[in-house]
Amino acid sequence: MILHRRDGGGRARRPALVRLFVLTLAIAVIAALAACSSRDREPGAANEAGAKPAVTPPAAGERATPDGGSGDETGGKEPSAPSRASRDDAALYWEDAFGLTFDTPVGIRHAGDGSGRLYVVEQPGRIQAVDPGQGRADKRLFLDLTDVVYDRGWEQGLLGLAFHPDYADNGKFYVNYTTRSTTVIAEYRRSESDPLKADPSSACVLLEFGQPYQNHNGGELAFGPDGYLYIATGDGGSAGDPQGNGQDTGSWLGKILRIDVDGRSGGKPYAVPPDNPFYGNAEGALEEIYAYGLRNPWRFSFDPVTGDLWAADVGQNRREEIDRIEKGGNYGWNVMEGTECYRSRSCDPDAYIAPVFEYEPQSEGASVTGGYVYRGRAIPGLVGHYVFADFIDGRVWTLDADGGARDAVEHENLRMPGITSFGLDEAGELYACLYDGRILRLAAKPK
Repeated sequence: MILHRRDGGGRARRPALVRLFVLTLAIAVIAALAACSSRDREPGAANEAGAKPAVTPPAAGERATPDGGSGDETGGKEPSAPSRASRDDAALYWEDAFGLTFDTPVGIRHAGDGSGRLYVVEQPGRIQAVDPGQGRADKRLFLDLTDVVYDRGWEQGLLGLAFHPDYADNGKFYVNYTTRSTTVIAEYRRSESDPLKADPSSACVLLEFGQPYQNHNGGELAFGPDGYLYIATGDGGSAGDPQGNGQDTGSWLGKILRIDVDGRSGGKPYAVPPDNPFYGNAEGALEEIYAYGLRNPWRFSFDPVTGDLWAADVGQNRREEIDRIEKGGNYGWNVMEGTECYRSRSCDPDAYIAPVFEYEPQSEGASVTGGYVYRGRAIPGLVGHYVFADFIDGRVWTLDADGGARDAVEHENLRMPGITSFGLDEAGELYACLYDGRILRLAAKPK
């Protein structure tokens, strides 16, 4: 998911101030009318007819189901209603992190090099380095990829950033971005002459694969505790996965991929981990696949304590879901949407891995933004809880990851429309990127 635009990618990019005005107006309309756009909008999805964007508020409209009905005839289980936050949780609040604004921020990451520096991913194609320092923070352009990034389709652009576990020594980092018709995963290096900047000439493309539509590009990158690079891809876009990419193990789309960036094999600029579920198969499945059956996984993250992989998968019409990703797991799309049968009134839910948590759209719009399991020190009561949000209506939830994640707690006081992504600093404290350009930090009032 990332930013939704109804221009189909053909309209020229609007100036930043105009985009912010449009967003502010859209959110105001949503709040006033309690109605969102078609379920085919997510922050970061481009729209063909009925396509759901991924990081921009949707325009008002009716939801359509695969068969054009009301959405009440599909089979499946009803999701449990999330519980409300207790009064003790009212101590949590958002605060401005830096006193700075950015151009459509869709990610905030740290390099793990002990510098305390944070890096903000701007969808048009830039990475800004931020040194919080004392008082007002400073930002500096780390890398400008606007000459290769295509971001005119709302869900297209620079979507992901991951630093190599040994970045402090080797200076390597990885980006995920779209061209007009492809997704690119590329390696870059830190500049040798200026350690606070990247070297644009160091680009090495690891993967590039086609995108049939402008939306559902996934975009997340992260290194797992095993040292391998994990990559989220959407189903290729349009609505309903018309090409069946989610269930096609011969397709790059609708997957979590896993590669070894430190190895080389088969003429590729990376190696395939030998314990990948399809490694060495003779059926034509891509060996890079780690898990599949996903629609548009918009942000995943690893719990630094347990190593569990948490992902948020944006739904079509009736379900937004949180998944715990398992190696070789099939999460059902487009046979299932969450715990509901999608393509027909009957299916076999037991053939797929069910979400840990799911919810229905509120005011006929939703787009889940995945977060992190909090392991910081500033908010002891939040330790071990997975934090996530809905981009459209701004609801924020926590799941008790250490306690089995049975129920989600909705935190009314943290409601914040326009959260495109979450991130952590080196101390494990939680940040949120807003579509309007701000970066917020989660804090707690002292008792």
